[in-house]
Amino acid sequence: MKATEAKLLEFLKKSPQFVIPIYQRTYSWGERECQQLWDDILRTGHDDRVLAHFVGSIVYVEKGLYQISSQSPLLVIDGQQRLTTVSLLMEALARRIGDSEPLEGFSAIKLRSYYLLNPLEQGERKYKLVLSQTDKASLIALLNQQSKPKDHSIRVAANFQFFNERIAENADDLAGICKGLAKLVIVDISLNRDQDNPQLIFESLNSTGRELSQADLIRNYILMGQEPEPQTRLYEQYWRPMEIDFGQEAYAINFDSFMRHYLTVKTGEIANLSEVYDAFKQYARSPKAPDVEAQVADIRAFAGYYCAMALGAEADAELKAAFHDLRELKVEVAYPFLLELYRDYATHVLTRTELIHAVRLVESYVFRRAVCAIPTNSLNKTFATFSRALKKDRYVESIQAHFLLLPSYRRFPTDDEFKRDLQTKDLYNFRSRSYLSRPHFCPNSEI
Repeated sequence: MKATEAKLLEFLKKSPQFVIPIYQRTYSWGERECQQLWDDILRTGHDDRVLAHFVGSIVYVEKGLYQISSQSPLLVIDGQQRLTTVSLLMEALARRIGDSEPLEGFSAIKLRSYYLLNPLEQGERKYKLVLSQTDKASLIALLNQQSKPKDHSIRVAANFQFFNERIAENADDLAGICKGLAKLVIVDISLNRDQDNPQLIFESLNSTGRELSQADLIRNYILMGQEPEPQTRLYEQYWRPMEIDFGQEAYAINFDSFMRHYLTVKTGEIANLSEVYDAFKQYARSPKAPDVEAQVADIRAFAGYYCAMALGAEADAELKAAFHDLRELKVEVAYPFLLELYRDYATHVLTRTELIHAVRLVESYVFRRAVCAIPTNSLNKTFATFSRALKKDRYVESIQAHFLLLPSYRRFPTDDEFKRDLQTKDLYNFRSRSYLSRPHFCPNSEI
């Protein structure tokens, strides 16, 4: 590892190109981070006593596995968010400056030629920063001053608009903005793949900037150790389709929860949401774990089941309605059990009719307990271990039997108990009143 302090703009100017590897998360900074950077630039630009403002580190692989020379692209391990955000800001600034030069070295043509583009190159080599997937096309369109792609990056578009608006509001202070940019300082950290472990370094950087999700860490753990060819194939064949299925916003919000449910299915243990990555590493390193490709293929399959149930992606109308009703009850703890049911449905162990019946049983169990005010703290363990009671040659019967045999505080309320408590329940202040008010609600027993 080699680490040196550097002015950000000088660092960008001397570097041929930065490429975000496919295993990195997509661009994710929001308005809060952009506002903080903008405030720091304005404050620094207006204070002659401040000579520099530190904005973090840029970590990249310089040579080794990827055979990078001084004229080859640098693969970014950490720093994508800062590089992308500053690039968006400078493109917005270049458009506002035009042919003027409010500060020496800060004309539109110099901003683009020094920091955003490689003017003498063609194709992707033309761009100083090459992002991945959706982000890539969106940033290139901006730098080419073209309309945004159909499936554009939400964050790239939103943050570029943010800086456009801030610069327009400060159109009389372009010199101050340029001064602030010129004072940004980073730590330039180059890695040697033969001597440094990018994965360990990547994990240690999780405590700075926008915190990495557990899914980010898992994806990098799976892909970062692979050679470039299988790395690309695994990402494009398995991981990228999952990102598309979830969608840009839902992936960031829901994928960690999905991985927690997936690991519960595989191990029978319920990991804390903040410890899903550690649980996955333990699972992936166990003697019974499949090889890397089988692991990621299995995650891909279960992600499809989760999207069908939890994100409304189910194509079958009756199943879709059943999953929708269950979502109204906000009972995520049931998903490990439901994921296993859906896996058996997808592999033709469980019929469509049986799956619908099973989902309605879960729905009835959860809602009856809510009406009867039975504490919910046992539900996660109930569903995490439910599959142990399944007899797959008599699938629905074994589900019914297990529900009926659950003891005391884990019990399935009887019809009499449910009807009695429903009559006295304060339904106006009932947590599940939106579910109760749906047109097809029926309190009859499902067993």
